[in-house]
Amino acid sequence: MEILSLLGDGFAVALTPQNLFLALMGCFLGTLMGALPGLGPANGVAILIPIAFSLGLGPTPSLILLTSVYYGAMYGGRISSILLNIPGDEPAMMTCLDGYPMALQGKAGEALSLSGIASFVGAFVATCGLVVLAPQLVKIALLFGPAEYFVLFTVAFATLGGITSTNQAKSAFAAALGLGIAMIGSDSQTGSQRFTFDHIHLYDGIDFLIAIVGLFALSEVFIFLEQHNSSAAAKSGPPKIGRILPDFKILKRCVPSITRGTALGFFAGVLPGAGASLGSFLAYSLEKQTVDRKGETFGKGDPRGVAAPEAGNNAASGGALVPMLALGVPGSGTTAVLLAVLLQLNITPGPLLFTKNPDVVWGLIAALFIGNFMLLAMNIPLVGLFTRVLLVPTRILMPVVAMISFVGIYSITGSTFDVMLMVGFGVAGWVLRKLEIPLVPVILGILLGNQMEVNLRRAMTISDGDWSTLVGSPLAIILWIIAIAGFVLPMFYGRRMKARMEASRNEDEFIGD
Repeated sequence: MEILSLLGDGFAVALTPQNLFLALMGCFLGTLMGALPGLGPANGVAILIPIAFSLGLGPTPSLILLTSVYYGAMYGGRISSILLNIPGDEPAMMTCLDGYPMALQGKAGEALSLSGIASFVGAFVATCGLVVLAPQLVKIALLFGPAEYFVLFTVAFATLGGITSTNQAKSAFAAALGLGIAMIGSDSQTGSQRFTFDHIHLYDGIDFLIAIVGLFALSEVFIFLEQHNSSAAAKSGPPKIGRILPDFKILKRCVPSITRGTALGFFAGVLPGAGASLGSFLAYSLEKQTVDRKGETFGKGDPRGVAAPEAGNNAASGGALVPMLALGVPGSGTTAVLLAVLLQLNITPGPLLFTKNPDVVWGLIAALFIGNFMLLAMNIPLVGLFTRVLLVPTRILMPVVAMISFVGIYSITGSTFDVMLMVGFGVAGWVLRKLEIPLVPVILGILLGNQMEVNLRRAMTISDGDWSTLVGSPLAIILWIIAIAGFVLPMFYGRRMKARMEASRNEDEFIGD
């Protein structure tokens, strides 16, 4: 009953005209960005961060806008997957397998609507899971001391490479790079300068918003400039939409697939580092093994092959918010960006968030429920409008992204040095992406580096310099086991799982042809 009362207070916050408008705009813009191949939710949120801060929105409105963009981008990723066979982001890769064959059969509208319904169910159930599970995790988090928090942050670094990661050395290098950047500025205890090279602009450290916008948004601009070609949609155009609403019999057939995909996706989202990609892959693989072991229909336009992965990746996106809000540890790349927003707003996620800022957290959760219904209402009747964004040439889109980045960061900081620093991070992001080094561990290092250092120093002070305190409790030992397993297992299973995902896609595309 207490949860329902708190959720009621959250709806009182979310149902104000301003917050409803921001949720609507976030859902709309997020869907547009998700539909564009390559952008994805992390880039979409990063692009709009400067706007949220330059408008002077408060903590709750800013979070409502950006999390609505997050959910909207997860919905929108299916559009280019189904119409062009080009995943809007990695989690939408599995949607291509049966979504594109349905489009070729003249059922693009049905596939888009069915995937929208599956996305709604997955995200709605995941948000319900967030309501139930996050407060329980808070109770566990109250058992954490400085040593346990240090190990928890280590778990985040060890696992955020993802279950499907094939090169943990690059993930470790990226995390070390982020931690190094976090050390720039004044030492929190002694006040001495570290890595500032006597440059006054670096005395306060590097603002992680500058790093995020540079690494994600500007690096995307540089990637497009390097390719300097229009998208496939601009050349040939997407297939015709056709009938919008799927047949009731098809919906009924897909109910078990959506249910299984939602359950698997939410579980994958709650696990740090697993993310929506794993949720989508597991949902599709389970469905194929359950209903089509002989491979007779999957890969040829089976609606269940669209519904299951879409329910899985959207449930995972909601599940990833659970560890971020309850423990302060992001469960995915996009939640790492949202964590930066919380920190910039002087809100510390973790167990105290639910007691110190209940209006923020419950207002956000209520807005997610509202946003889900908005997205369902938008993604069926406005399917034709969202497909038109695929025709926007990159020569128009990328200057808009760059303009938002420059104007937004300058309006926040008022410093030309910070703008140039953002450009430097953009170039660094482009180089890292060319070297296939993940950007998320870099961001995580910048975000959590100072907190990790503070908790390590506190633990050493309490134990009088005894390093064994880091393994001095059963909880710390369990976390160390999770961290080691999360870092080592991808070395053995990551390549195999990635190969299976690619093999599954190639096999089904071959069958479809």
